[in-house]
Amino acid sequence: MKNNRYDSVRRCGQDARAPIMNHRFVILGFMGCGKTTVASALARQLECKFIDLDSFITEGQGRSPAEIIEQEGEPAFRQIESLALTKVLKDRDARVIALGGGTWTIPANRTLTALHDCVTVWLDAPFEVCWQRIIGSGKTVRPLAPDRETAKVRYHSRRDDYALAGRHILVDETDSAEMIARQVLV
Repeated sequence: MKNNRYDSVRRCGQDARAPIMNHRFVILGFMGCGKTTVASALARQLECKFIDLDSFITEGQGRSPAEIIEQEGEPAFRQIESLALTKVLKDRDARVIALGGGTWTIPANRTLTALHDCVTVWLDAPFEVCWQRIIGSGKTVRPLAPDRETAKVRYHSRRDDYALAGRHILVDETDSAEMIARQVLV
C-alpha cells in the first residue's frame, strides 16, 4: 500500500528513491514486530540518526517503560511517552524513529507525526511471530502483555490504529531487518 504523498513526491524527482530518502520515518507496530531492529537497519542504509522512543524514555526518566507502567500505570506512561515523542520530533537530525507498540494508538501522537511530515510505516507481523519474540526475549518485562491471551487481545485491538499509517509492510519471521528497511524505501 502506497500513500499519496509518496506517490506525488516520487513523480517529481529524477531519482525515484531520492525524495523518499529525504523524509523522516516513523516505524510502528505491535511489540515484537521488529520496530527497533528495522529502524536501526533503515538508519544505517540512510546513514542517519535513529531514535528508539522506549530507549529515549528510559534515558530521560531513569527507568524503563515497563517500570513506569508498573509503578504509575499506563495512562501516566502514555503522557510521558507523548512528551518524549514531542521532544524527539523536534530533533530534526532524528530521521528514523521507532515508536513503542502503543504510541500510535494515541490520536494526538498520530497528529503530531503528521504535523512533522513523517512517513509512517506499519510493520505488520503475525501475532504468533510477535508472541514468540516476546516470550523469547526472556529479559524484557512486558506488563501490557503478561500472557498470551492478553497480548493477543491487545494485538487485535491495535490493528485498526496501525492501519492508519501511511505505509503497510507485511513482515514474516524469515525477513531480515535489512530487507524490510529496503522495502520502506521502495
